[in-house]
Amino acid sequence: MSAEVAHVPTVARPAAEHAWVPQGSQFYGLYAREVIKTFRNPWVLVITLVQPFMWLAFFGSSFDAVPVAQLDTLLHAPPGTGYLSFLLPGVLATSMLSIGMFGSMSTIQDKRFGFMKRILLTPTTKATVYLTKALGSATRGFVQIPVMIAAAYVFGVRFAGDPIMWLGWILGLLFLGLGFSAFFLALTASSTDWQTPGVISNFITMPLMFASGALFPSSNYPSWMQVIANWNPVGYASLFGRDILVNGQVHWLYLGYLAVFAAVMLVAGTLVASRYLKVE
Repeated sequence: MSAEVAHVPTVARPAAEHAWVPQGSQFYGLYAREVIKTFRNPWVLVITLVQPFMWLAFFGSSFDAVPVAQLDTLLHAPPGTGYLSFLLPGVLATSMLSIGMFGSMSTIQDKRFGFMKRILLTPTTKATVYLTKALGSATRGFVQIPVMIAAAYVFGVRFAGDPIMWLGWILGLLFLGLGFSAFFLALTASSTDWQTPGVISNFITMPLMFASGALFPSSNYPSWMQVIANWNPVGYASLFGRDILVNGQVHWLYLGYLAVFAAVMLVAGTLVASRYLKVE
């Protein structure tokens, strides 16, 4: 009598934990969430738009009483430039510097309310979460650019340069925002404390802002501040935009420097986040 062999159904084994899952749909969904959050909260949007405008209105107007000839000498600018024209590229650059703090705060909010934990239980990688946060922060800062340009025009600023130069300037601001968003997010990857992003941002933002040439010509700085300014990406973004706005000329090497800065920060931050990003 022949023995009957029972048929055992084949059961699919779960994929190994280290198996890589394509991240395209996860990246798109999380980035769309970041953009929607920006426009869904009217107060965040209003503050994002108004803050650089206040810099332009109050800080820029503080030099109105300075004689034009004396101001041009102080700024090392062509005759009749005016401080607002000098200041606008610097304000846009410093606004892209500070947006990284909001990305860090958004990440900590996701950790505290459990969203991050639920996301990381899916096949979404920490690197994908990190990159969408960085790009979302840069996009939030990007909203300020047309508002600031329109406000500057109302204040009497007139613009030089051609569309290619302006596209390059906008791209440079995007690189700057991406780089600093990646930088701040990497510093706060392991934190769940609400206060951490603000403390780190205040500690880093002020020195980089004043030692950049964004608000005043770096040639007026003491030698130790000039050393910082020579490596400061905020200064390169300010110079890049100022040459276009005031002189109608462009130095593409500045854009290259900003691109390298963004790439280095994104790569380094992704490696940090992949290892140290935690939810609690």
